[in-house]
Amino acid sequence: MVIGHESAGQVVGVGAGVTSLVPGDRVALEPGVPCGSHKLCREGRYNLDPSIKFFATPPVHGSLANYVDHPADYCFKLPESMDYELGAMCEPLSVGVHACRRGGVCPGKRVLVLGAGPIGLVALVCAKAFGADAVAITDVRQEALDKARELGADHTLRIETQQTGEDVADRVKALACPEGFDVVIDCAGFESTMRTALAAAAAGGRVVLVGMGQTEMSLPLGSASIREVDILGCFRYRNTYPTCIELISSGRVNLGPMITHRFGFSKEEVLQGFETASRPNETHAIKVMFNL
Repeated sequence: MVIGHESAGQVVGVGAGVTSLVPGDRVALEPGVPCGSHKLCREGRYNLDPSIKFFATPPVHGSLANYVDHPADYCFKLPESMDYELGAMCEPLSVGVHACRRGGVCPGKRVLVLGAGPIGLVALVCAKAFGADAVAITDVRQEALDKARELGADHTLRIETQQTGEDVADRVKALACPEGFDVVIDCAGFESTMRTALAAAAAGGRVVLVGMGQTEMSLPLGSASIREVDILGCFRYRNTYPTCIELISSGRVNLGPMITHRFGFSKEEVLQGFETASRPNETHAIKVMFNL
């Protein structure tokens, strides 16, 4: 099984009838290819197509290879100002874009991001780029919060594992937004973070579920209901790559600090790269790039 789903590269050949690309074009690859005929595809929500073919999701091979055969409609041209590493970063950035769209992030909104891992960080930079008035972010690791500050977080809060979700909500509201947040993006997906999200959301606010840490949990929905807090699912993304390319190429987001390690494609370097990525607490890895 070939893995990998965050990728960019150079076009070396095109199929008959392809007019949008020519050999030599530099492109980012959107890894999910829907059937196009399902009801959800026709409605534009192709990320929910039950038969979507997604890189590195069995039985579909991934993109960590010298050559990949991919539909032209899901290959997006990169401007000269963007290198392949930033092209590959369009994939994780897409998750942040879709989460912010689902949450309705726009100028004037106050946003809380739960979890400062790679997806929490892209949610942070997207919220800032979408014009949020203030963005707070929480995590158990100070190092992750320091990186979030580097990427533009207005408020950071280190939480203790023994704290309840409601305790964390009280602390982060006192720090950044006493009346509650308009949008809470949960990038962890545990019962404790969901409790924080529901308690930290303002009346009429939105909670966006990005992380999938637990599939079942017990939550106090009564309070959320009477405050009309909307709880929104968020799965992968759709129609995001042009936006991501514009955000990166214009400088509205800076993802460079997230790329912490680079390796070639020899057997030894690949093994070293995976070893590095598997021990982030020791190696401080966020995004590990392989350059073929």
